[in-house]
Amino acid sequence: MRAATLDRRVRKEARSLVREARAALLVKKGLVGKAGDLEIVTDEVNRALVDGDLAKVRQGLPALDSLVDELVKRPPKSTTRDYVESIGAAILIALALRAFVIEAFKIPSSSMYPTLEIGDHIFVNKFIYGIRIPWTNTKFFQIRGPERGEVIVFMQPCEPDRDYIKRVVAVANDTVEVRCNVVYVNGQAVPNKLVEGEGCTYDDYDEINKKWFTRQCSRYREIAGDLAYETFHDADRPLRDERAVENNGLLTGDGKDFPRLDGPRMPPSCSTNPDGEPLVAPNQKRGELVESHPGAVTANACEQQLHYVVPAGHVFVMGDNRANSNDSRYWGSVPVENIKGKALFIWLSYSHWGITDWSGIRFDRVGNFVH
Repeated sequence: MRAATLDRRVRKEARSLVREARAALLVKKGLVGKAGDLEIVTDEVNRALVDGDLAKVRQGLPALDSLVDELVKRPPKSTTRDYVESIGAAILIALALRAFVIEAFKIPSSSMYPTLEIGDHIFVNKFIYGIRIPWTNTKFFQIRGPERGEVIVFMQPCEPDRDYIKRVVAVANDTVEVRCNVVYVNGQAVPNKLVEGEGCTYDDYDEINKKWFTRQCSRYREIAGDLAYETFHDADRPLRDERAVENNGLLTGDGKDFPRLDGPRMPPSCSTNPDGEPLVAPNQKRGELVESHPGAVTANACEQQLHYVVPAGHVFVMGDNRANSNDSRYWGSVPVENIKGKALFIWLSYSHWGITDWSGIRFDRVGNFVH
């Protein structure tokens, strides 16, 4: 029984080697190796198979196996080829991660101070809000939608080729109103508390003159759900807040009130942006403006009077630097399909740097999560 099994294995191996050898000889004749002429050895083994002479098959098999291994089998890859294939695979993996899972962004402006500073480099989770098909707005496999308080990166609806980063203040069907720097969502004030009045400053960058300069500010802490974060306002807000308490309100509103009560009462959108050229955003809905207390008469500018309703499929975003942010108060809500992802953490931060000058690197910010 064992002899018959061994004979079958020998015939099977011989036939396989003969096929490989003949395929090689079709491509190139006259292949000669250390064990002899491939064509001659192949013919000898094949004749022995046809004649059923297993003794001759066994005799010629070692030479045929050696020649096939030497002349037919693919030569080992060179070191250079190994490197090229490894680098190529790494690039493909990196591109796939960037397209579907995580991407790096650099903060270009002061609109998100104090949470994010100019020169912060962050990673963004692109998976959580759904995987986007490259070069389209189509998403699939969405884990969940954006929530209030989260910091997101998105394609600006008026200029889709530009990426913005802001904080989600309200989601679809929520109402938003800002009076005397207090944000109201669904009629409830977002909890806020003064952290720093006098002495609050931050460094901003003048893109035109390529220079850093100092701005005055006031710092407040806000809470949205389980998230606590800090915001910057103009330096005079604490004084206005004191006057509002003393006088049971203010007679005139703040320049950052939203929606504005002076002028045409139009919901903000790309087509009505007062701070830039009106643009058309086909996938942006306008939302609507509604009186907060219909029929009521108020002389207190800090009370709720007119609110904005976030349209379906959109979110309302604001920068944490409330006195210096171009956001939904001016150009409207962001379509959810424009959102690229949620900010994760800072992996690098610097105001300036060079090969021999690392003084501008903010090591204390590296590794900080974005809240």
